[in-house]
Amino acid sequence: MARGNIKVGDEVAVTAVVRGRVTPDRISVTIPSYAFPHSVLDSTSNAVIGQHMELTGHVTRIDGDEVTISLRPLVTVDVEHVRMVQSYVSPTRKTPLVDKG
Repeated sequence: MARGNIKVGDEVAVTAVVRGRVTPDRISVTIPSYAFPHSVLDSTSNAVIGQHMELTGHVTRIDGDEVTISLRPLVTVDVEHVRMVQSYVSPTRKTPLVDKG
């Protein structure tokens, strides 16, 4: 989906599926191509098993066809399951780094 244009620092989204409620304020989700269950805070109490939800985070590492995203904790998924939300643009310097004097 977003194979060649993702770089470190970009904000990306992954679609996860709700597995069930763990506590009254936390739900367990399944992330595609990630072999471990992941739990997230859910402020609403109307999440249903099988519902799709979008998790967003920043790219911290790219290894060929895999992308590591900071979803607290770091989650490594295949590039084909990632959707670009916002590209990272490095800050620009307003004043020159060299002294004028």
